[in-house]
Order: sequence, then structure tokens, then C-alpha cells
Amino acid sequence: MPNEIERKYGGLLEKKWTSVIRLQKKVMELEAKLSEAEKEVIEGAPTKAKRTPSDWIPRPPEKFALAGHRATVTRVVFHPVFSMMVSASEDATIKVWDFETGEYERTLKGHTDSVQDLAFDSQGKLLASCSSDLSIKLWDFQQTYECVKTMHGHDHNVSSVSFVPAGDFLLSASRDKTIKMWEVATGYCVKTFTGHREWVRMVRVNVDGSLMASCSNDHSVRIWQTNSKECKAELREHENTVECIAWAPESAAAAINEAAGADNKKGAHQGPFLASGSRDKTIRIWDVSSGLCLFTLAGHDNWVRGIVFHPGGKYMISASDDKTLRIWDLRNKRCMKTLYAHSHFCTSLDMHKSHPYVISGSVDTTVKVWECR
Repeated sequence: MPNEIERKYGGLLEKKWTSVIRLQKKVMELEAKLSEAEKEVIEGAPTKAKRTPSDWIPRPPEKFALAGHRATVTRVVFHPVFSMMVSASEDATIKVWDFETGEYERTLKGHTDSVQDLAFDSQGKLLASCSSDLSIKLWDFQQTYECVKTMHGHDHNVSSVSFVPAGDFLLSASRDKTIKMWEVATGYCVKTFTGHREWVRMVRVNVDGSLMASCSNDHSVRIWQTNSKECKAELREHENTVECIAWAPESAAAAINEAAGADNKKGAHQGPFLASGSRDKTIRIWDVSSGLCLFTLAGHDNWVRGIVFHPGGKYMISASDDKTLRIWDLRNKRCMKTLYAHSHFCTSLDMHKSHPYVISGSVDTTVKVWECR
């Protein structure tokens, strides 16, 4: 008899305990959400009437949730001129959408494997895409939306592309550990940058085109001079793969200096400044000229996959595998708002330079458009 009772009720107490712990975690999460909502109601980032465009941040719920991709959305990017955005996916396609109306416009097909990154030139006349199929493609965005060039040269997955501001050269980063520079007019590879010891995840050029930053599975961020092949600096403080990087706009210099002032008692930092997001769940802000990490933003509960500076310079927005978008107040080095954005990992985000919109992409295959106010 006791054996039967044992069999029937033995595991029950343990089950009860684990469910208590699980519910407790949920309660704490909901309490955190609630207190954040209350805080926003009370002091709520300046009230609507007082907010200027430099204070606008994305607010839930999303304006559009766009479905169409059949696999993970890997990258979302705004067109620099038109009310248009593009999304890349592991389904090997690129889709074009209107972010103001939420309408689907067209699909660009040509890649034979996952599309990893997208970049427009400054006028938005050309779109560059790169893929696990080892190729980089250029698409005409003036009239035809056709693929006008395909570049080969990397020996593995091409993970990132970025135009030099003048638009005459394109940079690409790959799992083959190299970064290559391509002449847009001819499609020739004119330079290869070597130094990373692992997969290069992202490459981004600064505003005047003189410097480029790259980040890698080797846990480092490297700064290169674009005109030579020289690696100027290696920034090592992350404890895991660095997924994403973003150059800070001029407008962010004051907030970054103020935030750093508490940490290091030196004169103002000259910059340029760079942000990096990592699988160690943190975002670091660097002074590139000195190679110093000025401060760290911690708060995400999983890998940081995308970062973008607010054009106003006061904030930064990040996307993470914890399914959230977070808005960071740079001056105070704190997370001031969390958007529970997707039902699966958030892989990418972009913020428009002149319209009040943020877009995000996810493993849940949707692209979401968030209005800022």
C-alpha cells in the first residue's frame, strides 16, 4: 500500500515547488513591467506636449506587423530617401515594404541561400546584399529593381556589407575571417583586410569614410584605416562573440562624454565613438582614438543582436535574443524603456534618420514597424 501512495503522490510536492518558482519568476517579470508603466505615467519621459523629435522613442503597440517571409528575418534597413524599407531573410529573399502604409511592394530573388545583410548607398540608388551562398549582389533601386552585379571572392558565408559614404566602394565581411573592399563600378575586389582570428560578423564605415570598424567571433572589435590595410586598434573587453557595431553620430558626443565623466576623470574624450553589442549580453561604448571602453550598458537577458543610435544623440536602441527592444538613456547609462517586441529572438533593428519610425526583424519571421512619439 505505501508503495502505491508513494507512486501516486511522490513527485507531487516537487512539481508544486517548481511551479511555485516558475510562477514567482512570472510575477516578478509582471511587477517589473507594471512599475515601468507606472513610472512612465508619472514622469513618463517628458509628457507628449513637451517632447521634441530628439526625445521621440518607439512606443508600443507596433504600428504594423508584416508577414511574408517564410524563415527568420536577418536584417531590416530603411531606404535613405523614399518611405521604403527592405528586409532580408533566411528564405533567400529580400522584400521591399512601404513603412508608412505597411504595404508589401516586391520581392527580390537571386540569392540561393540565407541573405545575411543589406546596405543602401547614400542616395538609395543601389542596394547591396550578401549571403551564405558566398556572393554579394547589387540591386538597382532607381527603376528596375533588378540585380545588376554579383561579386564572388569570399570563401565562406558573407555576413555583412557596408558602402563607403562616397558610394564608389563597398566593404564586405565574411566567415572566412577577412574583410574585402570592392569597386562598385567594376565589381572587382581591390583590397583584403586580414587580422581577425574568427568569423567577421559585421563591418561598418564611419561618416567620412576614413575609418571602418569590424567585429568578430574572436570577441574583438577592430578599427581599420580604409585607405591603407592597417588595423589601427583592437578593442578587447567583450567576453563573447561581438554581433553588432554602430558608429555614434556627432549629436551623441555630449551625452557619451557626460556618461564617461563619472567613470574616468579625464578631459573630454575626442571620439569618434563606437558602440558594440555582444553575446555577453552587454553593449559597450568605446572612444576609438584612445581605444578605451568608456562605459557598459547591461540589462538584456540574452545576446545583443542589433544596436542603433537615436539621431537626436541622447538615446540608443538595441535588439536582443531576449525578444525585446530596449531604449537606453546614454547620459545616465540606464535602460529607460523595454519593448516586448517579438514572440521569438529579435535579430535586427533600424531607426529612420528623419522620420519617427523604428523597424525590427525577428526569428518569428515578422517585420514590425514602431512609431516614435
